[in-house]
Amino acid sequence: MSFHTPIQPAWTCAGCADPWPCHTRRQELLAEYAGATVSLSVYMATCLLDAMIDLADDRSGYLYWRFMGWWR
Repeated sequence: MSFHTPIQPAWTCAGCADPWPCHTRRQELLAEYAGATVSLSVYMATCLLDAMIDLADDRSGYLYWRFMGWWR
């Protein structure tokens, strides 16, 4: 189990305090979802929608890149 989980509503990493998903969690997610990109996209899209509610003042393009754009 990862220590790099999101702390909501700020969406910071519990393991390193960087914006979640941090670099470490991104690498873990790529390994966990290897060969299952659709499942990874569904999971990250769900996180994105939650974050858009919590981080309503952040730009949607930034949030998209943060949650979806890094793994494509």
